[in-house]
Amino acid sequence: MKIVQINATCGAGSTGKICVAVSKLLNENGVENYIFYSLNQSDYEQGIKYMSSKQTTIQAIKSHAFGNYGFNSKGATKKLIKKLEEISPDIIHLHNLHSHNVDLTLLFNYIKERKIKIFWTFHDCWAFTGYCPHFFMTKCYKWQTGCNECPQRKEYSWFFDKSAKLYEKKKSLFSGLDMTIITPSQWLADLVKQSFLKDYPVKVINNGINLEVFKPTEGDFVKKYSLEDKKIILGVAFGWGRRKGLDVFVELAKRLPENYQIVLVGTSDDIDKMLPNNIISIHRTQNQQQLAEIYTASSVLVNPTREENYPTVNMESIACGTPVITFNTGGSPEILNENTGSVVDIDDVDTLEMEIIRVCETEPFSKEDCLERAKSFNEIEKFSQYVELYTNI
Repeated sequence: MKIVQINATCGAGSTGKICVAVSKLLNENGVENYIFYSLNQSDYEQGIKYMSSKQTTIQAIKSHAFGNYGFNSKGATKKLIKKLEEISPDIIHLHNLHSHNVDLTLLFNYIKERKIKIFWTFHDCWAFTGYCPHFFMTKCYKWQTGCNECPQRKEYSWFFDKSAKLYEKKKSLFSGLDMTIITPSQWLADLVKQSFLKDYPVKVINNGINLEVFKPTEGDFVKKYSLEDKKIILGVAFGWGRRKGLDVFVELAKRLPENYQIVLVGTSDDIDKMLPNNIISIHRTQNQQQLAEIYTASSVLVNPTREENYPTVNMESIACGTPVITFNTGGSPEILNENTGSVVDIDDVDTLEMEIIRVCETEPFSKEDCLERAKSFNEIEKFSQYVELYTNI
């Protein structure tokens, strides 16, 4: 059996790390496999890069100029197909296809012609909409019947609204396949069943994390920032903005008592300009161990995300013994149980503030209960489910 995964990255970002984790499990089972990717550079020996950074940039510009998001990159896709022909895989596992890395028409026509079995992990909603990977903030549900007059069009196309045309092209291309859809959350699985992909089988496989890395880890974080007498309120994101709830933390910084300290990880110089002086901003950690130290030192992780699938940060925090408070968004609440955190309605900052104080002052969630819950986050067990799907074909 030969298996090829196709994704934007290999070993980098959440999707790239999933690809490599699955690949290593396949190696252990003696299965020949490869990862085709387009962004950044990977030293993973089974990773095959088929686009240059320059090509990706050019395709992104074309996509924004012509409004045909997902239907550029023809040259790169032909190169990808040529490599697929050389390998002749029995299974193709698709991940992120909306980083200007494929032309959907070429790729899916090839898959249909060769009658190749497909697994496709949806990391967001892009496969069944005209343009957008998320739509909750705009409260647009046109995808249930047919996209048009896209309220987010300017994010994906500078001049033209082709959302209706792209929706219909996807609907046609994604029909008649031997395909199983995989979603990390039940929330997303339920959405798929409301879309034009509803007739395909859907399997929920939660994402996992490395419990050898994310575990209670002592460090000098508290001493370094002189936080010995503080309740540390942590926020972790990569791509801070309104979608991730940056404005919520700015508001909380005005409200919380002086012995509470907000710490944001994953920020940048531009984000720093939006933050008040009483928020500690950490652009990036040196490594995952340092991130584990920050999780461990914190009183609570607050995740006021407004659009989400299955956020890894929730799992990482709980695995380090720190409870989570999240907005009721996407699959984020699915990670918590009654012993590891609480869920607040989206944009209810008053309740969020009260819940933060309750959690910090009364400590209703124990480290031991968090670590017990974290046992279910083991990435080896989670991604072994992918291998089981393959071997059952």
